[in-house]
Amino acid sequence: MTVEFDFGGDVVLVTGAGGALGSAVCEAFDDAGATVCGADVVTPDSEDFLLDTDHVHFYQGDFTDEGAVTDTVPAIVDDHGGIDYLANIAGTWRGGTPIAETDVDTFDFLFDVNLKTMFLASKHAIPHVRESSGAIVSVSARSSLEGGEGDGIYRSTKAGVRILTETIAEENLGDLRANAVMPSVIDTPMNREMMPDADHETWVDPADIAEVVMFLCSDAASVTSGAAVPVYGEA
Repeated sequence: MTVEFDFGGDVVLVTGAGGALGSAVCEAFDDAGATVCGADVVTPDSEDFLLDTDHVHFYQGDFTDEGAVTDTVPAIVDDHGGIDYLANIAGTWRGGTPIAETDVDTFDFLFDVNLKTMFLASKHAIPHVRESSGAIVSVSARSSLEGGEGDGIYRSTKAGVRILTETIAEENLGDLRANAVMPSVIDTPMNREMMPDADHETWVDPADIAEVVMFLCSDAASVTSGAAVPVYGEA
């Protein structure tokens, strides 16, 4: 069965838009007719930037910096009349060392990129998303459900995303919906480079996760808020 979404007339803000998942989410919403505003600290001239900006309004900004967020969110509202949906996609992975050997810089970096961006984008977008009774979707992780060897800081940040999602949902009952998706391993160029011997066939395609993000923003999920939705694929 083919599912089609129609977001014509809606404005979507996607953070981490230049990455593999962020660009897939942007492309999916664009195909569904939305006005897509992609934000990223990485600029389009970087070799790591994967988004085709021909159909996306790009806003460069470091969403770990509240000043940048307070500049970007109002600029989007001024340019496009509001924000109906927020997709908090910005994030990254670091690991490989036990807690006793992990640098505090790694701790700060992961909490900034994975959790602080989600907090700041949500904080400043919520008043606008509430006006349209829209939705916020953020990216947690399957591994956030338990501790694990070598990447406890990453897991903690993604658990934080899940808890903040539940909190935003509770604080805005009846005004907006907030949900999270929990991927296992996403099939991205970076992950393939880091894990060349893994079974990539079991990994989740970013485009498939983007479909779930759109579902959670759509009217089909009108009674769903505060959820953490598995998007594990076969992993």
